[in-house]
Amino acid sequence: MFGGVYSGKRVFVTGHTGFKGSWLCLWLERLGAEVHGYSLAPPTDPSLFEQAGIAARITHTIGDVRDPATLSAALTAADPHFVFHLAAQPLVLESYAQPAETFATNVTGSINLMEAVRAAGIRAAVVMVTTDKVYLNRETGQAYAEDDPLGGHDPYSASKAAMEVAVASWRSSFFAPGHLADHGVAVASARAGNVIGGGDWSPNRIVPDLARTLAANERPLLRNPQALRPWQHVLEPLAGYLWLGARLAGPDGAQFAQGWNFGPDPKDARTVGDLADAMLAAWGRPGWGNGHDPAAPHEAGLLRLSIEKAQDQLGWCPVWNFAQTVEHTAGWYQAVLERGTNARDACAVDLDTYLADAAAIRAPFV
Repeated sequence: MFGGVYSGKRVFVTGHTGFKGSWLCLWLERLGAEVHGYSLAPPTDPSLFEQAGIAARITHTIGDVRDPATLSAALTAADPHFVFHLAAQPLVLESYAQPAETFATNVTGSINLMEAVRAAGIRAAVVMVTTDKVYLNRETGQAYAEDDPLGGHDPYSASKAAMEVAVASWRSSFFAPGHLADHGVAVASARAGNVIGGGDWSPNRIVPDLARTLAANERPLLRNPQALRPWQHVLEPLAGYLWLGARLAGPDGAQFAQGWNFGPDPKDARTVGDLADAMLAAWGRPGWGNGHDPAAPHEAGLLRLSIEKAQDQLGWCPVWNFAQTVEHTAGWYQAVLERGTNARDACAVDLDTYLADAAAIRAPFV
């Protein structure tokens, strides 16, 4: 898996206590990596990080990416071969409530990490994770490619677009791919679509909101049922991040030091209502209600992501379609909430199945 490149290697993960970070730690553990996590305390209760007992199996540091001294000390102590930067304020609605904090975390925090890499003098593959919402979304139905203009209506999207600009600047100024042999730092950014999967307990996200209401035998209400999104299981972009890291660390790593989209097959873009219908069907429950509030803050209504570059140049591909994604997402919550399955075990089942399915289609990272 990934050519064994992570076995025995030190990996520094920011945001490791979050939903995606927890899944990444579980996968890196399986790959035989020595994981060093740096993050705020778990952002939700419950949290996958605590449910899966991740802290006991890694080096676990509680810290804020807005604190450059503590971040630099943790990175220097880890002396990593790989860095995955996932720490963020990741919620659109929260960004309206805390816009300055969102920019400080997503932009300044990212700069603090890149400066810590510079100061430590490490030689590493660095994957800076942003979002599919970095693009100037005119909601025309086009699938945004990596060379499309960046932008953002809400503070979250704008902050992540600004992060992309900062990453590109630091790469050009301090980590130039053409001089990789000299400085040893290959920096890429990864832009993923709307990620779902078991273990997400964040507020104001469709899947955890559905899981909570269904477990409580309540009827879910949807804010924006017609909004179109590139839904994908959390394992899909994580496979992309890990494969990108492996390619950055390879002999031709310089050519991969750029921005990359990771999303589902374009035909698998679905509305929020479609996702809710599929989740309800998997749960065997009746329909949802329309909870749209015309006075609510703006959220994008239409968003598609082009993955042609990652498929053609990186050799990455999605493994699960929309139906499989929903099946495994709903199955995780049903197992944990209704059957009392241990969260770590439920994650292991999904990871085993994903890797088997990836091998069946001959995905390059298996």
